Amino acid sequence: MVKAVIPRQRTPSSAEPGYPDHDPRSRPDGIGWVTRAVFPGRGVRITVGADRGDGLRYAVVPSLDAARFLLPLPNRRVTAASVLAYNALRPPKVRAFRAVVGVLARTGLLALTRAPVLTVEGGPLLWDHLAGLLKTGPLHAAIGIRPPDPHHKPTLQLFDDGGRPRGYAKIGWNDGTRAMVRREAATLAALPPPEGDFPAAPRLLVHTRWQDREIAVIEPMPRDVRRIRKPDAPRTAAMLAVARRGGSAGTPERFDESAFLAGWRRRSAGASMAARETTVEDAIDALVARDGGLGLEFGDWHGDWVPWNMARRRGSLLVWDWENHGEHVPVGFDLAHQAFQTALSTHGRPAAECAAAVDEALARHGAALGVTNPRFVADAYLIELWLRTYELSGGGAGWNPRLHPALLRVLAERLTLTAPSRGKI
Repeated sequence: MVKAVIPRQRTPSSAEPGYPDHDPRSRPDGIGWVTRAVFPGRGVRITVGADRGDGLRYAVVPSLDAARFLLPLPNRRVTAASVLAYNALRPPKVRAFRAVVGVLARTGLLALTRAPVLTVEGGPLLWDHLAGLLKTGPLHAAIGIRPPDPHHKPTLQLFDDGGRPRGYAKIGWNDGTRAMVRREAATLAALPPPEGDFPAAPRLLVHTRWQDREIAVIEPMPRDVRRIRKPDAPRTAAMLAVARRGGSAGTPERFDESAFLAGWRRRSAGASMAARETTVEDAIDALVARDGGLGLEFGDWHGDWVPWNMARRRGSLLVWDWENHGEHVPVGFDLAHQAFQTALSTHGRPAAECAAAVDEALARHGAALGVTNPRFVADAYLIELWLRTYELSGGGAGWNPRLHPALLRVLAERLTLTAPSRGKI
């Protein structure tokens, strides 16, 4: 029986105590957690209301209760650039909305949107620290707002006084997200050059710590990047180049003798200790019993290979968000991940249907990656995904309710384990 007990977690949407009611950092919603992460400390004062003209000013778009953006208001060029830069990468509806807001900002008519103004006074502020490291002169930050989620990292788009993009700053603010920022910084510093089918990636500009935040600043993307065509179609040549780091095929290894399996054993033991019961170990044992003697090619994977993390430029592929990069995994994991996450995030399918999408993708495209055992790769990917979900839960996050406990139930059925009764997983 596959079973797990969910460890106690702090509610990710809980407001942080100690801020006045009028301070948005006291809120439990998206603008609350983002402002707590970006503006830590009692030395910073934040108010929302009438435009007083003091301190840093941001337009809260479209409204305080449905905030999606904090648009800096130092001058028209910066404000317009905040919504118009890289607009060609956005979905059509988002692109149209941003275009309208950008025109209003450029012409000085943003007040027509009736967006409330958020004012920040005091400091220190993160982008002042980054401006010193980047040697750019004053910087201004456009801040995206997402729903509260301890897996998410605030991302700041940085502009100079003339509205020129200067980089993207990712903020790791809890144990899990700090580790992800460190991993991405290390990965970008070590990637091979974009030769042959290996995709281009934005360069790392700065990796630093600031007020217990882990910060990575990534270079801005080229202005001529565009959305990829046929986003559901896997770019198997690029996936394979990433798996082999732009080189040749690796020597096959037996699954039951691999460092990959040894790593799983360590990670699953930690999960069992935290839950005080077995978690995913039964699924690993079943996979070893079925496929332990398989000879597999192991390699790297991007770790979050999805259409919204890539773009095209002059016929070449540009891929970003390398924070989940890993080494020595079965070749084919990126293909499995694209299929699963597209089904989950784009189409809203339940975990069982997402797993079926993985099977279909590997059956259709696995041969292009040299995958000769698509069923193994699919089941191994689902185990890896559950372990990742567990590890995120232990880094200050809660469980993703769309994946746990549903993913363990899917694995129990696929590996013909005794199906657990409802509520026992």
